[in-house]
Amino acid sequence: MFFVDTLESEGLGNRSHLAGGPGAAVVVDPPRDIDRVIAAAAGRGVRIAFVAETHVHNDYVSGGLELARVTGARYLVPAGAHVSFARTPVADGDTVVVDEGLVLRAIATPGHTPHHTSYVLEEDGRGVAVFTGGSLLIGTTGRPDLVEPRLTERLARAQHASAHRLADELDDEVPVLPTHGFGSFCSSAQAEGDATTIGRERKTNDALTLDVDTFVARTLADLDDVPAYYAHMGPVNAAGPAPVDLTPPRRADAGEIASRLAAGEWVVDLRSRTAFAEGHVAGSFNFEGGGRLATHLAWLIPWGKPVTLLAGTPEQVADAQRELVRVGIDRPAAAATGDPAAWVREGERLASFPRARFADLADARGRGDDVVVLDVRRDSERAEGFVDGSVHIPLHELHGRVGEVPDGTVWVHCAGGMRAAIAASLLDAAGRDVVAVDDGFAAATEAGLTPTRPDGAA
Repeated sequence: MFFVDTLESEGLGNRSHLAGGPGAAVVVDPPRDIDRVIAAAAGRGVRIAFVAETHVHNDYVSGGLELARVTGARYLVPAGAHVSFARTPVADGDTVVVDEGLVLRAIATPGHTPHHTSYVLEEDGRGVAVFTGGSLLIGTTGRPDLVEPRLTERLARAQHASAHRLADELDDEVPVLPTHGFGSFCSSAQAEGDATTIGRERKTNDALTLDVDTFVARTLADLDDVPAYYAHMGPVNAAGPAPVDLTPPRRADAGEIASRLAAGEWVVDLRSRTAFAEGHVAGSFNFEGGGRLATHLAWLIPWGKPVTLLAGTPEQVADAQRELVRVGIDRPAAAATGDPAAWVREGERLASFPRARFADLADARGRGDDVVVLDVRRDSERAEGFVDGSVHIPLHELHGRVGEVPDGTVWVHCAGGMRAAIAASLLDAAGRDVVAVDDGFAAATEAGLTPTRPDGAA
């Protein structure tokens, strides 16, 4: 009997898979913090015999090279991928025996990247699972625009063909186990559900229900922003990532925190947005540890900028370290935990700013207050409707465009509150008077702010 275990990397919206038989297993698209994978294999009592990459990843740093080195596994990488390390190149149709009666077969599925490869797990010659990486996802496909703009349309057409090849070669009941689609920006759209099969995708996936021209047009029209740090992930993975170091960072006192801020480094407060608003080190930025820390911080921070972490507990720092190494932010410069009052020097006070709801914003407008409404959602979100008179600067652009925000008290909002809190901390650090709107965007209508679509319709 075979098994498949799925390891979630929720902050990045990705999954890795451990699959095998009674004695040996393969790991597909492993995360960089490989201790989780090793523990999962140990729990199953199996040896990791193979590590397989579906492609050179653009959205996270792979743990594949290090996992193969530590376990002695053969490292399977698509033959068309240009990498700088020793590996076992895999071409279309290649097979490896994972365990007795259990074979892994490679299927070339270009589209997300030119060299993308899916893997079918076959038990006694029958397909029992397919690991589709960034090819066929749940209700969608991997985006085709991350490699080279000139290749985007060609790769979108290849993505359509690859989806059809998978559907043609595999039975309806075969589970589809992708890497992307659960919040990752490598996906063309959010996954529709948590699990799927070839049969379900055959009925519901645009790549399998639309003709190629319609699919390509729709795919290209729906592409969203690309996180800035993606530009660094592919080269890191192609060169061969270094082993990670998750030991605790050196402890920073108030003086060091102040000096790092003065040097222009980033001091990141991982506490909740509520706690941050009530009291924080002036100049620090708030990225909640429980939110999509890795995606948002890596997207905004100048690449290579030193980071000092502040948190309530050492465990929060440790969790953040694990998240950040997955996107190449390897070692915090320092960290501090405990009471925020200890993070400022004697005689200095913590900074703060108010939080509010959309109803409070409506009241402020009604009083005639000098209000600037700043919408930090992405373009695709704003296209669905926005507050009349609001200024729009997507969060990932705000750090470089703070000077464009009009004078006045800035009421900043997003779709739910987390990104607004990040934006409020950026503005607060820049010396602006700010109010963080911690509310769902639907409440704007209820508050009488009459969000409108760009065409002017209510």
